[in-house]
Amino acid sequence: MRDRVVTPAVTAVLAVLLPAGPVTAPAPATAPAPIVAVHTVAPAPAITHREERIDTPGGPVSTDVVVADLRRDGVRAELLTGATVGERATVPVHAGRAGVAAAVNGDFFDFARSNAPAGPSVRDGRALTSPVPPGRRLAPAVPGSDPGDVLAVDAAGGPRLDRLTLDASVGTADGTTLPIRTLNAYAVPVDGIGLLTPDWDGDRNATLCGSDTDRDAPCAPDRIEVAVRDGAVAEVRPPGTGPVPDGEQVLVGRDGGAAALRGLAPGDRVVVEHRLAAASGVPPRTAVGGSPVLRDGAPVAGLDDAVREPRSAAGITDDGRLVLLTADGRDSTSVGITLAETAEQLRRAGAVHGVNLDGGGSSTMVFRGRVVNAPSEDAHRAVPNAFGIVAP
Repeated sequence: MRDRVVTPAVTAVLAVLLPAGPVTAPAPATAPAPIVAVHTVAPAPAITHREERIDTPGGPVSTDVVVADLRRDGVRAELLTGATVGERATVPVHAGRAGVAAAVNGDFFDFARSNAPAGPSVRDGRALTSPVPPGRRLAPAVPGSDPGDVLAVDAAGGPRLDRLTLDASVGTADGTTLPIRTLNAYAVPVDGIGLLTPDWDGDRNATLCGSDTDRDAPCAPDRIEVAVRDGAVAEVRPPGTGPVPDGEQVLVGRDGGAAALRGLAPGDRVVVEHRLAAASGVPPRTAVGGSPVLRDGAPVAGLDDAVREPRSAAGITDDGRLVLLTADGRDSTSVGITLAETAEQLRRAGAVHGVNLDGGGSSTMVFRGRVVNAPSEDAHRAVPNAFGIVAP
């Protein structure tokens, strides 16, 4: 039998095919990672609008509700006005001019006369008007309300119900201080002094007419105005009409207030100071006058539950969102709501605090450039101010 012989060529082939060293077993296959479905939830819109049909004891009512989250970037509240406190425009014009996403008409006002608002108003942190005497506010009675009540929003975007009081005076060189009772208000209290600034463009004499309770009462028998320029009395004269020029302030007085102003003479140095003091201690950036109808989640006791009208209102939720509300009325398809129902509708919309705004033919809501409610007048009523929401 022949011996086996391995040639060098075969040895070389084996060296290639058989790796040197120990053979390592292949690693086991790795199981594929499980597939996890990820669901992203879109954030809630910063501002929303909805229409509702509600049933009331008086009949059906159409409402419109806007809710805006002031905590979101780019969302803020604005007071919409003209160049002066009595310059009127429709809510769509106010909204379009300011470029806001939503707006509702604002405070009650001196309709067809000065057209100035009845309550305090603050725009961009600047006081425009103070309240008129309680008996001269042209608004339905609300128990516990005050002419200084407002819906206010501070510089940080925090909304609140607040009460603004005018803190104003004119100081003379001899140390005399005369209190100022009103700022750009259409009614100066009996025996009072009012301050009119270039924000006023109405009849100055008319602010001294009527009584503290009757707008149609005669003008005060003693009336006067003092023009102040560059920190000095420029002129003492009978009250006039027309706008207050830039750089000028006009002090108007009636009865005892007129007698006090007669102590001033041209050339006298005076210091006129004014501010709206907030009961909360927080200065408002924006404020509109309104009568509180909802506090701490409950309607104010004693609200009227009989008179049905178109209504506008605004409220605040417990997490700081704003609620704007309108209810259509004066029509068989929408009969309007009472003040008590206004508070209830604000609560249904999520508000815990809320105010009643001007109603009737003034009630108008705009959302994204369109009037979404059905105002009771054929033409949209022009109003001196509106409450608007800027939103992306």
